[in-house]
Amino acid sequence: MLTALGATEVMDLFADLPQAVRLGRDLELPLGMPELELDRHVRSLADQNRHLGQLPSFLGAGAYDRFIPAAVGEILRRAEFYTSYTPYQPEVSQGTLQAIWEFQSLVATLYDMDVAQASLYDGATAAAEAVMVAVAETGRQGVVVARSVDPQVRAVIRTYAQGRPLSIQELALDQDRCDLQELDRLLTDQVAVLVIQQPSFLGAIEPAADMVQAAHRVGALAVVIADPVAHAWLKPPGAYSADLAVGEGQGLGVAPSFGGPYVGLMAARQDLVRRLPGRIVGATVDVDGKPGFVLTLQTREQHIRRQRATSNICTNQGLIALAATVYMSLMGPEGLRQVALLSHEGAEDLRHRLLALPGVQAVGSAPTFYEFAVNLPKPAAEVNRKLLAAGFIGGYPLVDDYPELGPGGWLLAVTEKRSEQEIAGFAKAVAQAL
Repeated sequence: MLTALGATEVMDLFADLPQAVRLGRDLELPLGMPELELDRHVRSLADQNRHLGQLPSFLGAGAYDRFIPAAVGEILRRAEFYTSYTPYQPEVSQGTLQAIWEFQSLVATLYDMDVAQASLYDGATAAAEAVMVAVAETGRQGVVVARSVDPQVRAVIRTYAQGRPLSIQELALDQDRCDLQELDRLLTDQVAVLVIQQPSFLGAIEPAADMVQAAHRVGALAVVIADPVAHAWLKPPGAYSADLAVGEGQGLGVAPSFGGPYVGLMAARQDLVRRLPGRIVGATVDVDGKPGFVLTLQTREQHIRRQRATSNICTNQGLIALAATVYMSLMGPEGLRQVALLSHEGAEDLRHRLLALPGVQAVGSAPTFYEFAVNLPKPAAEVNRKLLAAGFIGGYPLVDDYPELGPGGWLLAVTEKRSEQEIAGFAKAVAQAL
């Protein structure tokens, strides 16, 4: 291989690297180990980690410790699903296509939208792609993104906007949700899209219907980043005429897994279907009248007509979307509502207990669902360290993302996995940490 490349030794491959950036010595690596000894060593390192199987977690901020029925993993590990790659051609397995079609149907039903596509990389990608759909549809360049949207999602939207003549404005906060007076000022006839999150990143339930109507009054599209679990109870985006609904599907049967892989949800009204990125599976019948499934509307895809594409995404998170499909099918509407209700009740219990502690204050007065923000009299990071020593995973410190809240800003989440005893124990540990 070196001869074919015109090189005499491996280091010739790095000739373009300046000497100043080269290490200049051998790597300081320990001697090799026999396999058995290496296995013991690696396991001893792993045992130093503290994980969700050991500690009750009250950390959310976009990734949640939810119960996953055993059947989800059992079905995912079936060879016909586990070994299949994302389908690119209509001739792939009918079973794979049907699973994607079921996913689309469930997402569209959950969000009460006309059509859903076959998933995206994650919720942040879905939000950014929705912005590009709105820009392409309206021909406008203005983007208004609420500051109550997840900071990482806002960062991804800004990254997508690089190289495009887009003007991104941030809608200010009024305590823990959007400033509606500021919204009226920002929405002009140059705005293509308004992006809001329901509930907000800080856990507050936004007046989403009013905000969508405000966007429509100036001819802008409205993108709602909708938590799928919370929307088992909350009014879905389609019910108040949102143009696109997107979300993170991690809470639907997908483990936090160090941050991924996750699955992005995207649904839209019918007239935007040809603007949607990625792929859509359609249901049809063959010449004998038998039902079948096929990839459809592929003319919009990057790998078919690149010059006309609205996105460079031409894939989907097939296996993770299947996990969400299995989870939603197992839970059903009532099961998902029960998950949401248990989470809400637990969060209300914890919020009441924490606000009774000296010096702990609520961030805003808006109603919340299963996530909420408080302000502590001590730095949240310091409290988290004490909680970890007490056997709990604490909340998300907000100081870096919302410095106006100070070092005590703290975001907490409660899922259906948290028992009354764990909630009471956590509140007691917080009291001791303060």
